[in-house]
Amino acid sequence: MIDVGTGPPLLLIPGIQGRWEWMGPAVDSLARRCRVISFSLAGDTGSGRRFDPARGFDNYVDQIEEVLAHAGVDHAAICGVSFGGLVALDWAARRPERTNALILVSTPSPDFKPGCRVQWYMRAPRLLSPLFAVQSPFRLGPEIWRAFDSVGDRIGFAGRHLARVALSPCSPTRMVERARLLAAIDFDQACRQTSAPTLVVTGDPGLDRVVPVTGTRSYADRISGARHETLERTGHIGLVTRPDRFADVVGQFVAQTSGDAEALRRPA
Repeated sequence: MIDVGTGPPLLLIPGIQGRWEWMGPAVDSLARRCRVISFSLAGDTGSGRRFDPARGFDNYVDQIEEVLAHAGVDHAAICGVSFGGLVALDWAARRPERTNALILVSTPSPDFKPGCRVQWYMRAPRLLSPLFAVQSPFRLGPEIWRAFDSVGDRIGFAGRHLARVALSPCSPTRMVERARLLAAIDFDQACRQTSAPTLVVTGDPGLDRVVPVTGTRSYADRISGARHETLERTGHIGLVTRPDRFADVVGQFVAQTSGDAEALRRPA
């Protein structure tokens, strides 16, 4: 668990790879606007929690309960990134009294079904993980190119991001296990049950080659009162390619929904 910054509390849930460390630049930028609490998902190294396959998403509900209790926080804004957005949505629907606001970042559609490529990978995740890694530059390269103005900046970011991934490796088996959990949850119903102020954040439609932007944007129609913001010049990983812009959008929303006047006065 990590707990940094001051101001209105924001719980930040990582993507399907499960490691909060991959969001490092976003955590640092957000900590200048609010109190950021984050953790690695149950079952991952450093999470301190075993994952019980029989309990599915209840593992994450219990984990959020434990993290908030450890931080001494009764309620907070909940921000989920990609797969983490589905965890955040499930929590917001089940714990409305403890959810100040909900932020969904590049989150798969409520109707998400694994495509043929993903299903093929899920058959043998350990064996096929090198191929998955080799394909990553083709998925993320275009958005990294657009997010930075110089070749040096692009290479510098890629090197730093690879270092974070190498120092905090994910488990291909655990990622597949999480993907399989999605079939057991009615996320469309969760949208109807969500009452917290909701912000949906995406990158540019042509740059997110991991989760279709149209699917993420559908939350703005399915959750009452939700609004949408686009992080220009980036795609799926805008929270780390453009962390200051991400923190500006999310931090302002958290400040507004918390009613924290001091947080609203903080410079972007």
